[in-house]
Amino acid sequence: MRELILLRHAEAQPAQPGGDDLGRRLSGRGEQEARAAGRWLEQWLKKHGQQRPGRVLCSPSERTRATAALALAEVQGAPEPELCEDIYEATQGELLALLDDHGDVDSVLLVGHNPGIERLVALLAEGRSDEYRGVPPAGIAVFHSDEGFEPGHARLEAFWSP
Repeated sequence: MRELILLRHAEAQPAQPGGDDLGRRLSGRGEQEARAAGRWLEQWLKKHGQQRPGRVLCSPSERTRATAALALAEVQGAPEPELCEDIYEATQGELLALLDDHGDVDSVLLVGHNPGIERLVALLAEGRSDEYRGVPPAGIAVFHSDEGFEPGHARLEAFWSP
């Protein structure tokens, strides 16, 4: 894999007392953010002559599935998301291990949650994840690497937030 695109789910409705976190839906604003993220990604890919993601990995939560669906509707030729239970509540190390299992494609889009996404961004860019700045809802980080995705060895090509 040479390109990794990380997308945090868009703004979700607040959790209800005793409610199921996996079932939280996007807010109206979140739906707009997800579409905007897809439009930005489509434009970025075209502008930089990048290929479409060869694989889309998505947490099984309602908010990540909706984010992926709305964003990918804007990206021409994107594959259907593969639901990966391992993404939900994953640490940055667990996300890296998951990505290692998908090294057979050149580009992966991973749709997930904080703190895993923001810590993975910090780990890839800086080699450590103890001081991360955060990835806002629907934020996107695009990384490239010729050596594989190891801590501190990836190049942050682009970062976008709504």
